[in-house]
Amino acid sequence: MDRKNISSGSPMEEPIGFSWASRVDNVIAVAGTAAIGPDGQTVGINNVYEQTKYCIEIMKKAIEEAGGSLQVEL
Repeated sequence: MDRKNISSGSPMEEPIGFSWASRVDNVIAVAGTAAIGPDGQTVGINNVYEQTKYCIEIMKKAIEEAGGSLQVEL
């Protein structure tokens, strides 16, 4: 099995031992997604739509960095 870890850039990843996302074969798992912007502030306060949209963009980036896509293949 091939494993690829995707880093968020957090300095805590290595000492604690976690990754933002991991890919093992054709399975990609994304963890720790929250509506926190690069400035450390909550995105879309009191707006669940904006927070959800922001989290999906974060997950999309992680999935694409792992070599995946949000496109559905039928």
